[in-house]
Amino acid sequence: MIILGLNAYHADASACLVVDGQLVAAAEEERFRRVKHWAGLPTQAVRACLKQSGLDVTAVKHLAINRNPGANVLKKALYAFSKRPGFAAIRDRLKNAAKVHDVRKELEDSLALASGTITAQVHHVEHHRAHLASSFLVSPFESSAVVSVDGFGDFVSTMVGRGEGDRIEVFDRVTFPHSLGLFYLALTQYLGFLNYGDEYKVMGLAAYGKPDYLDALRRLVRVKPKGRFELDLKYFLHHSEGVSMTWDSGAPVIGQVFSDDLVKLLGPPRKKEEPVTARHENIAASLQATYEEAFFHILNELYDRTHQKILCLAGGCAMNSVANGQIATRTPFERVYIPPAAGDAGGAIGAAYEVWHEELGNPRSFIMDRADWGPEYSERDVVTAIETRSKELHNARCVIESVQDEEKRCRRTAEAVAAGKVVGWFQGRMEWGARALGNRSIIADPRRPEMKEILNARIKRREPFRPFAPSILEEAVNDFFEQTDPSPFMTMTYRVRAEKRALIPAPTHVDGTGRLQTVSRRTQPLYWRLIKEFANITGVPVVLNTSFNENEPIVCTPDEALDCFLRTRMDVLVIGPCVVMRS
Repeated sequence: MIILGLNAYHADASACLVVDGQLVAAAEEERFRRVKHWAGLPTQAVRACLKQSGLDVTAVKHLAINRNPGANVLKKALYAFSKRPGFAAIRDRLKNAAKVHDVRKELEDSLALASGTITAQVHHVEHHRAHLASSFLVSPFESSAVVSVDGFGDFVSTMVGRGEGDRIEVFDRVTFPHSLGLFYLALTQYLGFLNYGDEYKVMGLAAYGKPDYLDALRRLVRVKPKGRFELDLKYFLHHSEGVSMTWDSGAPVIGQVFSDDLVKLLGPPRKKEEPVTARHENIAASLQATYEEAFFHILNELYDRTHQKILCLAGGCAMNSVANGQIATRTPFERVYIPPAAGDAGGAIGAAYEVWHEELGNPRSFIMDRADWGPEYSERDVVTAIETRSKELHNARCVIESVQDEEKRCRRTAEAVAAGKVVGWFQGRMEWGARALGNRSIIADPRRPEMKEILNARIKRREPFRPFAPSILEEAVNDFFEQTDPSPFMTMTYRVRAEKRALIPAPTHVDGTGRLQTVSRRTQPLYWRLIKEFANITGVPVVLNTSFNENEPIVCTPDEALDCFLRTRMDVLVIGPCVVMRS
């Protein structure tokens, strides 16, 4: 039985294939379109998943999409009747919903297939149920509390419940117009970060400030009994003016969502080109603190209801690694599972597994304990790409060597990193999710305090307040961090032990934390070996890891890896068995 899962006509469009209950491929459309957070129908991701698995679209029996325009319809109707939104807002939403309803025809047209080629049964899965499924149903746990928190999807912003076996019971929802994701977006825009998905920048900025505006921001979010919350809507526009949203065939765009009342409360907003000041840092810190108060209110109330020691978390807000890293210290939950694509992209997997278990009645048999579900390229693909670019590589004074032995290749790479070289590392299948986790990564020496500035100046060209991540051998976590719960998908921020911060200054954030990736020998043998070789040389079982890109989606193909290597000042590229070095 083959299920094609989709996150379509929304940001972070994506696709996955589940065959007889096993995930075989998953990819986000942005990696192929080369546009961050690409929104629309993920046709190239569909093609990539089919190619990776050797299947034809005609073999797909079920098509699961993480949108259900019919969900919460009564609440939608009552709200529309009371607010009477403008015709343009209604028209755009009806047009989007029509595409979701007719997804088979849209896929056939986009893939240049004859009408009727795709015969799969279409299933519409409510947005937040797909989020919950994307975490619990692929987790290693038989039962847990389940939470999804994000902006909005199918008129809901937050959903909580309990997972048992292959079923999820929903206890409660928070519906439009109240949303912690919308709250974080409003302040992100106010702080001058206007691109879709910029919330993670503000999360990084928060570490530099003090929560001096906490009392002011508490006016925006009020916690309520039973784990609920409300926004003070006078500070927002989304409920009253039909904020413009672009979700089709390109970069997603959301219009301004904060009102003039927020400006009256906090003062003038930062313009995009203006420098970041201490005031902006303090507002960011206050935003993070206010979000955490409401977030932990939700979690603690859910624990009181379920008495589960395990939490499965998803939704766009599950990408807030700073809050995630405090779950064990600010709630009674002892274990946390967050999938590598916790945001909307992960809804493709959630929809597929919701259909596999809830609708088709199959038992669980799959655990997502790795993230390499994207395309893979052969040695021949790599060699062809290098040969095609031979003139450019020659002009860049590059030396190319084939190192077939994996142990020797890892040792050579570790030696280069230990010598202060910046290394592009392109191996195996592309990662699924927002983070580079050792397959499409840039690797550097964490011991060098200047490495953060070197990477920003020579390669990343991004805001200086944004941190880099430490990848650490799973068995060494306790030696370097105050918490030890595995974080294989870089979804947790933990405090670096005080006595170790001087050893790994480059990926240690200004507040003494690191958004770590724990690397397992079982699930990531090649990357584990690279870090182990670095530890053998230096005594430090950690490397600095950042995504293989330069203000673009993470590279997918060998050509894109070579492009990024050549246009930046990377020192070494290890791509498949080939080692490319600037002389």
